[in-house]
Amino acid sequence: MNEKTHMLKDTGLKVTGPRQAILALFQNAQQRHMSAEDVYKILLADHTNIGLATVYRVLTQFEQAGILSRSNFENGKAVFELNEGHHHDHIVCMDCGRVEEFYDAEIEARQKKIAKAQGYEIEDHSLSLYARCIKNQCPFKK
Repeated sequence: MNEKTHMLKDTGLKVTGPRQAILALFQNAQQRHMSAEDVYKILLADHTNIGLATVYRVLTQFEQAGILSRSNFENGKAVFELNEGHHHDHIVCMDCGRVEEFYDAEIEARQKKIAKAQGYEIEDHSLSLYARCIKNQCPFKK
């Protein structure tokens, strides 16, 4: 039994071709944050015969099982990424929609300090920065 099969069985999901293909895509892709449409286009390019409705269904199942995390950014597009169990924040490019991850201990500490000063203890949070790329040779600019 391979790692993907174990991961699916450990979450209680039946091992199916579409589930294995979509999980493999997330495990091997260079792009960490993908929408359902991104996944569907990659599968089409690989000549994998999985419909868009199936992609949506599998992504939702993976999110519910804790395999994937979903982020909803202001551009209205939900993106998914492997849930690796560690916290990070996101920078979203306003030009191309690319999402990059970052972690900053100072930001995390400051948020906790602000919450405590207001009488709160943070249970969870999501920080998304929306920015325009200023890289001269950005390979993602349209």
